[in-house]
Formats: sequence, structure tokens, C-alpha cells
Amino acid sequence: MSSHPIPQKFLILISVLSWSIYAQGDNHEAEGDPAYIWDLTELYPNDDAWNEARDGVLGELDDLKNRKGTLGISATRFYETLKLVSDLTRTSGRIYAYASLRADEDLRIAANQEKRQLALQMYSQLTEAASWIDPEILQIGKDKVESFEKKESRLTPFAHQLDNVLRNALYILDDEAEQILAAAQQPLQAGYNIYGLLANAEIPWEEIELSTGEKVTINSQGYSTHRQSENREDRKLVFDTYWGKWGGYENTIGMTLSSHIQGEVFLAKARNYSSVLQRELFSDNLPEAVYRTLVKQVNEALPTLHRYFKLRERMLGIDQIHYYDIYPPLVSLNDEFDLENAKELTLSAMSIFGDEWISMQRHAMDQRWMHVFPQPGKRSGAYQSRSAFDVHPYLLLNFNGTFDAVSTFAHEWGHAMHTLYAQKAQPYETAGYATFIAEIPSTSLELLLEQDMIRKASNADERLSYLGNGLERMRGTFFRQTLFAEFELSLYEAIERGEALSGEKITSMYAEIVRRYHGHDDGVVIIDDAYTREWMFIPHFYYNMYVFQYATSMTAGAALYNNMLKEGQPAVDRFIQLLRDGDSDYPFELLKKAGVDLSTPEPYQAVIERMNATMDEIEVILDKG
Repeated sequence: MSSHPIPQKFLILISVLSWSIYAQGDNHEAEGDPAYIWDLTELYPNDDAWNEARDGVLGELDDLKNRKGTLGISATRFYETLKLVSDLTRTSGRIYAYASLRADEDLRIAANQEKRQLALQMYSQLTEAASWIDPEILQIGKDKVESFEKKESRLTPFAHQLDNVLRNALYILDDEAEQILAAAQQPLQAGYNIYGLLANAEIPWEEIELSTGEKVTINSQGYSTHRQSENREDRKLVFDTYWGKWGGYENTIGMTLSSHIQGEVFLAKARNYSSVLQRELFSDNLPEAVYRTLVKQVNEALPTLHRYFKLRERMLGIDQIHYYDIYPPLVSLNDEFDLENAKELTLSAMSIFGDEWISMQRHAMDQRWMHVFPQPGKRSGAYQSRSAFDVHPYLLLNFNGTFDAVSTFAHEWGHAMHTLYAQKAQPYETAGYATFIAEIPSTSLELLLEQDMIRKASNADERLSYLGNGLERMRGTFFRQTLFAEFELSLYEAIERGEALSGEKITSMYAEIVRRYHGHDDGVVIIDDAYTREWMFIPHFYYNMYVFQYATSMTAGAALYNNMLKEGQPAVDRFIQLLRDGDSDYPFELLKKAGVDLSTPEPYQAVIERMNATMDEIEVILDKG
């Protein structure tokens, strides 16, 4: 995921951190068993070793700076400089992983937050020290670069990244300007950093008493859990409490988001892009038709979403659905899953991929690569970190025993398996993967898990439960993430037009879109004013045009799954090859090679057809009584 709050790409365009955030989990204490807590000593045995590694990177920067003006001397000099940057980036990824993972264990520990800042400062210094390289490559020119590649076989791993640099000729500035932009990276992250600390560690969340007499804290974890309550009054109380608390920070968070967007607009303009959207799509060589086609197809499919809400209304037995009614399960089974259940269910669903996959995943899940359970101060949600190339991926979870938690478990292991396959097949320089590809394996694994559970259902209620879960996944990923994408684009376009964005105005803009998607004006789903502050708790808006790729990934994952059902092993092989390909080509081309073209309407229409077919099946079961 290349658009997360880490320093911008430089030269070899290597993404050093991957995470995907899912808000879920109770805020109970983490299990004390070390088996459920990741082992960061595989990165560095202690802080002294980490400090030594960081000092080592910083100590190499003068050599890197002194190479300025020498790239064109020879193919050997050219290679040695690129290899130096690659090695420093590789080591820096490991350094950042240690600091960031340690910081996320407990966001309240200032020393660990400071260590993360030191890692980011190191990245900023490394980026600045290497800022002359792209302009110098462009000065050397395509012909000479290609002649170097022919003379020096060790440049082969850099071929795709060099092509990408040359492709960026219009948007790479002179040496002095590149240094200024490199130095600006860290201060431009201030909006996100302030938001992260405020949202995760400093808002004093309120406690409420549920209809059962249970007292619960309505923080992000409590909200995510108790908004699913079977008791409607409890759900309304949870919504009113949570969004009421966020309302007190509307101006502050409006400022952090507006500042972030202004910074990104500044960077895009400084590099001569026409817009932030153009920059974000250009970075992975994606046609704008992908973004526009997604939004267009989803807007045309809103009647299908509204049909789902009316079906939900019927199944919940209520006369008028409100926004606080969209999260409780359509059929409540009250099943609880422990971590071993999650492992075995995930492995069972992955059987289509064959023995090598199962063996690799089983071994990985038995290692101490995960921080499994919630605990006070721990970062909410879930992510996979892949920045330590020479070690292995790490996974942060907040596992709470629900099927949603099992699904998130499968999702994050989709990321981890992608990392393992890519790093096994590719050299470091092409072992990453673009954001556009990153969410496809993870959403595919969720779909496989869901379909496996539907097949195993022993009665109508179980079948309804998992069918309903599939509908909710399509609502939450295909429709909701596109809603976010449309909203995010509207924010950037407003700033690019010269408009100012206050918290109140952002809320107004979000209200228009969220109510349109949910049919508020037509009486489909009623959304109270307080709930239109929902944008405030979504960290993805600081990731720069990232969220649309959840929706495109679900679309691609569904298409790849359909191909596997129809074609069998050839389609399975193409799927695994997509993982192995890493960052060896542009993501749009890799996906087309795997059999999916997201610039066309057909893949999106297939998702809509699947959603309608699922509702047809549910209605047949309901009509039978």
C-alpha cells in the first residue's frame, strides 16, 4: 500500500509498509500467552541493536550524497548507486517495522511514539539524500539508461523501476526542488499524525449502560461491537453517544483533514500534475477510467443497494430502517470462534489453492507473527506490515471471537500470503506490490471463506446468516468504499478549485453523499444529522485516493473467483502467479494478465448480479418460512 503515511516513493519506488485497517474488536485485555503476541526480536534483539542499525543507515547518507553527478560515468557506477539506495531502503524498512509495530502495541507510551518518529526522520533524511537521483537519471536520458542495462546484467531487478522513473519525466523537478520536496515530507504528515493520536489515544470516550445492565465504553472498538446489538434502543444509544462525542472535535478534525489535503494538493501542483487524482493514478500507471467507471457503475447500481436495505428492513422486522439499523446481523447465530477456529476455517477455505499454499500458510500461522487480541492503548483495527523483507510479514489484529473477526483474520492472511509469495519469487526491488493489487488477494480470501461457510451451513438459519454476511460485505466494500472514494474526490476537487474546507462544510458534503447512497430523501434509510459526522473516524482519508481500491479489489476478487469456478486449475494458477509477480510490472497490466479489466463495466456488473442473486436466494428461503 503505497499511499499510507510514510515518506513518498523515491527512485526505486519501493513501498515499505503495507497495512489495511478494519475497525473491529472489543477493548478487553490481550491474552498473556506469548504465542498470541508477535516476536519483534526477529527484527532486532533490543533497542540498542535498533539504534545501531538506524545509525548505520544515517552513516551511509554522506556517501550517497557524494555520488551526485556520477551516475552517468559508467554502467557499474550506475548500478552501484542504485544498489546502495536499495540496500538502505531495505534496511530502513526493517528499522521502521520495529519502531512502528512497537508503537502500535500501546499508543500511550511516549518513548515508543518517539522511536517511530526517529524512524520517520531517518526516512526523511534518506529520501532527501537520494532526491537527486531521479533528476539525474532523466538527465542521463532513456537511451543511455538502456545502454547501461544492456552492459550491466545486475541492473535487471531495477528495470521496471527505471522505466517508471523515465515515465515520470514530466513530473520530476530539478535537483534543488526535489530536495525541498523531500525535506517537506515529514512536516506534511503532521495532519495525519495529530489525527492518529487524537482518534486512537486522547479522546475521552463515554461509558453507557445497555438494556442488559452491562456498562460499556463506546470507543471505536465498543462502537464497532455494540452497533450490532439486537436491541434497537441500544443501537441508537451507541450511535448517539459515539457520534455525539466526535461532534465535539468537528473543527479540529476538519482542520487536520483539510491541512492534509492542502499538503497533497501542494505536492501535486509542485510536480505539475493537473490534480491529486492524476498523480495518484499515474503513480501506478492506472487509467482514470478505472476510478470513473467504478463511481459511475456503483451510482447506477444504487437501486440494488436500496433493495438490500428494504430486505434488511423485512428481516429485522422494523417499519422504517435508520442508519443505526444497518449493522446487526440479519440472522443472529451467536456463534463464537477462537483463534484455532479462525486458522482452520481459513485453511479449509483456501484448499482450492493446493498443498503448497496450505503448507506455507499453516506454518506461517503457527509462528509468532501476530499480535492477536485487543488491549488498552493498542491501535484499533487490523493490518499486515510487510516492510521487513529479510524477516517476514507481521499482522496486527484485534480478534474478538465473532465471524467478522474470522473474516478479518482471513483478509489479513491474504495480505500475508501475497507478501510471502512475492518475496519468495522476486528480488527485493520488485517484491512489493501496488495498492491497486494489494487488496485483491485479501478480499478474494474473504469471499472464499464466505462461500465455504455457506456450503457447510447445516440449516436455513446458518445459510441465511452467511448469505447475509455476504450481502453486508458487498455493501460495506463495494458500495461503502465507493461512497468514500466519491466523497474523498469531492474534497480534493474543492481544494483544487480554491475553496476552503471547515469541519462543518466537510460534514455537509459527506451528508449529501451518504444520504444519496442510502436513499434518505426517498425514505429508504433515515440518517440523522449527528451521524453525518461519520467521516471523522475514517483514517483512510489520509491515505490519498486509497479507498476506491477496496471496491475495485472486491470486484477483481469476485471476477477471479468466478474464473476459478469456471476454469479450475488454469485460473488458480493465474491467481497465484498474480501474487508471485509482485511489482514486476504495472498493476493494471498484471491484473489484465490474470484475466480482469477494471476499466470496463463488466466486472462491476458481475458484482451487482451476484448481490441480486444472493438476495433472490434469501427471499426464497424467507418465503418458505
